[in-house]
Amino acid sequence: MAIIPVISGGGGGTRLWPLSRRCRPKQFLHWAGDPSLFQQAVLRCRQPAFDPRPIIVGARQHRFLIAEQLTAVGTAADILLEPTGRDSCAAIAAASLHALSRSPDALVLAMACDHRIPDAAAFGRVAAAAATLAEAGRIVTFGVRPDRAETGYGYIAPGRCLGAGLEVEQFVEKPDAAEAARFVAEGWLWNSGNFLFRARTFLAELERLAPRLLAAVERAYRGARADLGFLRLDEAAFAGAPALAVDRAVLERTGRAAVVPVAYRWDDFGDWAAVARGLASDRHGNAIAGEARVVGGRNNLVHSADRLTALVGVDDMVVVSTRDCLLVVPRERAQEVAGLVERLRREGRPQADESHQVFRPWGSYERLDAGDGYQVKQIAVRPGGTLSLQSHMRRAEHWVVVAGRVEATVGRTTRMLGPGQSADVPPATRHRLANRGNRMALIIEVQTGSYLGEDDILRHDDAYGRVEGSEHDRA
Repeated sequence: MAIIPVISGGGGGTRLWPLSRRCRPKQFLHWAGDPSLFQQAVLRCRQPAFDPRPIIVGARQHRFLIAEQLTAVGTAADILLEPTGRDSCAAIAAASLHALSRSPDALVLAMACDHRIPDAAAFGRVAAAAATLAEAGRIVTFGVRPDRAETGYGYIAPGRCLGAGLEVEQFVEKPDAAEAARFVAEGWLWNSGNFLFRARTFLAELERLAPRLLAAVERAYRGARADLGFLRLDEAAFAGAPALAVDRAVLERTGRAAVVPVAYRWDDFGDWAAVARGLASDRHGNAIAGEARVVGGRNNLVHSADRLTALVGVDDMVVVSTRDCLLVVPRERAQEVAGLVERLRREGRPQADESHQVFRPWGSYERLDAGDGYQVKQIAVRPGGTLSLQSHMRRAEHWVVVAGRVEATVGRTTRMLGPGQSADVPPATRHRLANRGNRMALIIEVQTGSYLGEDDILRHDDAYGRVEGSEHDRA
């Protein structure tokens, strides 16, 4: 029987800030031109052991980003939307219920979407071997042999042989440095965060160990509604599920846990130090992505996407430069970035969660400049993309097309605009942009008025089913 992959993960955009933010968590970022971590997880499941249609569980605010990245790698999927984050167990429970609706004997592989496993074929072979244990009623995790004493990972103490794997004697989550060193010396394994099981086995254990969570998720799944190719879980019911990690809710408490040791390379992009391990380094150990130079320094990670960043005589640092933020932190303290982001949120700093580039179902926009009574943005509309028919009460807009061609509607007039052509949109006037061509269209938009917030929008028609004010979606 084919294994149904379940790829889940919302993400708060904290540990790889400022490149990763709540609006675009790390799994959707592209590293050195590679597919995103989310896309790599999807592509990893193109092996003989897997059902070709995965189940994706994601946050509602990332729904169009998920759909766009799936389309980019040519994969169709069932997409379940969480109305609110309730940690990993509720997401996996909802996906397991959906898998049962596809097959009463469904085998499910629950996967995190932010891991790097370069050898997809080896991953597929391990999953196929582990399926025999799952069919026998085991909940199987994949254990990675450690090459260092890592305090940011969970550890598994392997027990007696079970044929294709080993019984789990104990789970320990994120030990201190001394414990981690002892675990490595004693042959413990890293918990890689991939779990294989029969859907009905997992749900039966959940009913025994976390019945309140299962009951809430069952109500949310029964009340789910289809919307533009997504399945939206019922918001009120899902909010009643306790926020629990699947490890704590089930894996650490069940008597059915087994582990299959793996030999393939695995890394969890949990912090900037992990990113450095995945990038090529120069002869001094400096890992550089983007426009950066290091002189007289060693073992630095520099990520600079929008400008030249230079380091002189600096060792063992992480420097991340974006258009609106600069992060400098010692590599050994990279895991403390999440705490910094929480502090910025408490202070009400928009940079904690919002990026200068904002993604929408029709494309994206970037904030280029802003001042008293004005704001300048670059709008990128993908081929076939259509902004909503909308109006603003407190601002006017001026559009200048710089690349491609767009269909511009202002009031009762619709006309085609090419490079160098422009249009004015007075306040309270219905307007829309649409790309009817086959190449990306770029528009510079200058907004002027007494209020320029994203919530000054009234939608009159929208191809993506959004309503005015929903999640502060723009256009």
